[in-house]
Amino acid sequence: MAISDDARLSLIPTFLYSSSSFDHRALNNANSPLLPNRVSSSSSSSSLSKVQFGNNGGEIARSFVIPAPKEKVKMHSPAYYGACTAGGILSCGLTHMTVTPLDLVKCNMQIDPAKYKNISSGFGVLLKEQGFKGFFRGWVPTLLGYSAQGACKFGFYEFFKKYYSDLAGPENAVKYKTMIYLAGSASAEVIADVALCPFEAVKVRVQTQPGFARGLSDGLPKFVKSEGAAGYSLSLSTVFKLYKGLVPLWGRQIPCKRNDTMMKFASFETIVEMIYTYAIPTPKERCSKSLQLGVSFAGGYIAGVFCAVVSHPADNLVSFLNNAKGASVGDAVKKMGLWGLFTRGLPLRIVMIGTLTGAQWGIYDAFKVFVGLPTTGGAAAPASK
Repeated sequence: MAISDDARLSLIPTFLYSSSSFDHRALNNANSPLLPNRVSSSSSSSSLSKVQFGNNGGEIARSFVIPAPKEKVKMHSPAYYGACTAGGILSCGLTHMTVTPLDLVKCNMQIDPAKYKNISSGFGVLLKEQGFKGFFRGWVPTLLGYSAQGACKFGFYEFFKKYYSDLAGPENAVKYKTMIYLAGSASAEVIADVALCPFEAVKVRVQTQPGFARGLSDGLPKFVKSEGAAGYSLSLSTVFKLYKGLVPLWGRQIPCKRNDTMMKFASFETIVEMIYTYAIPTPKERCSKSLQLGVSFAGGYIAGVFCAVVSHPADNLVSFLNNAKGASVGDAVKKMGLWGLFTRGLPLRIVMIGTLTGAQWGIYDAFKVFVGLPTTGGAAAPASK
């Protein structure tokens, strides 16, 4: 049965996004309430659709497929992934640049805890020694680095989430959706951190070594000169030095869900689903866009707190390795100790990452709404009877 454009349903992956070109009769288990076969022509965008199952006439009243508004961008098209990439640039680049003062204090607390004893004293020391401008030192590599990371993170997450869902098939994609979120976010972050790592290396050096450089334009050549071969030659050895923090960066970013990632994406999707299931009596598609964006921010903030705790030891390693020439992971553990590795700078990072993650998901979903796409998450499969 063909479906009009106004009744099209959207939700990643493809088999949940109803279209006239998809034949649900190919599904083997037609009696499962998790596997919609075809949508009744009486469905509307203002109510949950009724789903029929093949020739047996079985029907359920509620579906986890969410009727979407009429899209300006076709789901899973090149334009769709381009929109997600652009949303990622805005959400990550702008938010990280905004919290540069917090990041600056956090990095210095990790590197020199004797001088930067806590958050308040850290801000006081920076203001006294460097003035107000010192709070934004390193904002350029922060903006460019995390814009590149956000582009890859969100764009590839959407791609891999659909790709792994299609590989798993309809039943398994619903059953193991959390695993798909984890796999998609981890795959995206591996790529995203390759883009971020050189900028992160220069940023940490600029922020934690006063007088090293003013920013990226003079900081990158000095980093290359100090870590590489003679002169400013960008040799293979120099490239390796720029990426020496990549492995701990993966350790920080991939498990975390915002400093992003497995924790950031998987926990966000789960938290948002729980909010719509238990905290908001109205189905998501009937909620206003402002309420949906508020849920995105709240879900992102809670996910960010989990991110900060899980990824903090690796974050300390990244700061230590990028600040100390020739240092190893063993050197960092020996100097900081296990307790310091897990706790040094953690309270500030919880505030920073929680705010960052909430703002990022809010901006990302706001951009998706702007281009005519539904917000992320919130669709739960009904319980089997």
